[in-house]
Amino acid sequence: MIKVLYLLNHAGKAGTERYVQTLIEKLNNKKIKAYFAYNEYGLLVERLEALGVETFRIEMKNPFDLKAVRELSKLCKKLDIDLIHTQFLRENYISLLSRILNRKVKVMYTNHFVMKNGPVLKITNRLLTSLESNIIAVCNRGKDVMISNGIRGKKIHVIFNGVDVEYWGTPVESTIRKELGIDDDTFVFLCGSRFAHDKGHKFLINAVHRLKKMTGRKFKCILSNDGPLLEECKKQVADLGLGDDIIFTGFREDIKNLIYGSDLYVNASEHEALSFAIIEVLACGIPVIATNVAGNGDIINEETNCGILVEYNDEEGLAQAINKLMEDGKLRNEFGKNALKAVKEKFNLDKVANETYNLYKESLKN
Repeated sequence: MIKVLYLLNHAGKAGTERYVQTLIEKLNNKKIKAYFAYNEYGLLVERLEALGVETFRIEMKNPFDLKAVRELSKLCKKLDIDLIHTQFLRENYISLLSRILNRKVKVMYTNHFVMKNGPVLKITNRLLTSLESNIIAVCNRGKDVMISNGIRGKKIHVIFNGVDVEYWGTPVESTIRKELGIDDDTFVFLCGSRFAHDKGHKFLINAVHRLKKMTGRKFKCILSNDGPLLEECKKQVADLGLGDDIIFTGFREDIKNLIYGSDLYVNASEHEALSFAIIEVLACGIPVIATNVAGNGDIINEETNCGILVEYNDEEGLAQAINKLMEDGKLRNEFGKNALKAVKEKFNLDKVANETYNLYKESLKN
């Protein structure tokens, strides 16, 4: 049994937190003994504690917080941790520095961003990642960018994010149309991204404004989540006169209910690594339109043939893509059938868990 401490600065409810939770659900008490440590409290703490996972708080002010380094080393010795699995740069650097005090523990890092570093971080990467056992990139573009950021390519392994195909692929009778007063003849497209700057809601809302001018068909766009830009986006919708066309639901736990009540999912993000939301939707057999950024091209391409890629901020292009799938039911059905097949073959959680566990074992040998 391998003792793994999952370390995350903010324990919220986004894709990275989902990644940690699903790995723990798949591997804990079977192949590993999982523990969780965090800095900022959030929903993930509650979810993991409900699974029986011990959780701990370590204050982590910055990537070079020496107090956090000592606290982490102390906790790992107390729990006899074999490996720390980190998710972002701050906790990764702290974990690597903690190895100076505790050489027994190994560190493995999953990079969830596709972001170029400046000269200082590139130098630090070269120095500190020599202490790293293995690194996971969740998309091919992520690996390329990490190499350009000074990280040795031999340590980087591309393991796509994955979802529970059986759960997402088992249909539910959606109640969302009845709840929101949407009839069966209305075309519904959904976006479940958090209202943050990089998620492209303003771009999507402007595209909906263009769509309204190019079609006479009834449609509803459902925006389901919360976040700092929520009120700003509501004002944009009101200013554009789209109050009857766009519905804000707030944060919902029943995302599967929303997906199965929709005809299409739209991801309008400016930045992505490999979106869990897109994969979950595809596992439900629903086609996706997504921006052509980072790992989205690993999901939607000629091989998978399960959706359409558009360029970020191309409002006309996004509106045309939505209109195309709104008008072409045959193409939607083709994309939907291919969607589930792609997830089963490439983005399956069992595959992710097994490949990650094999890296855990390899890391302990190094």
